[in-house]
Amino acid sequence: QVQLVESGGGLVQAGGSLRLSCAASGSIFRINAMGWYRQAPGKQRELVAGIFSGGSPNYADSVKGRFTISKDNAKNTVYLQMNSLKPEDTAVYYCNSVITTTHMGGTVTMNYWGQGTQVTVSS
Repeated sequence: QVQLVESGGGLVQAGGSLRLSCAASGSIFRINAMGWYRQAPGKQRELVAGIFSGGSPNYADSVKGRFTISKDNAKNTVYLQMNSLKPEDTAVYYCNSVITTTHMGGTVTMNYWGQGTQVTVSS
């Protein structure tokens, strides 16, 4: 069983910063990718930033230059540093990870989601 636990959301004024964290725990054999999605009211969930194991990070055009994704492999944790926040960044932010676990002598790769954390940017 794998769990993704997020923290760091909150209310901030436009131009401010927040840092989100997401820690993966459980019977993890390998973390293949970690990333952040967001969903604003009435809108579809969208990719904000992602990073594959051993790869370079990728970002949505709307956050390039303002957000930075990073990970601590020893802690199975991914971070999203959000600077120069805008009201349009207001959304529920979800951690996502593609994780391989051991199961009955083999391995299983699945997509996992965190519970979501609210980010509200006031103008």
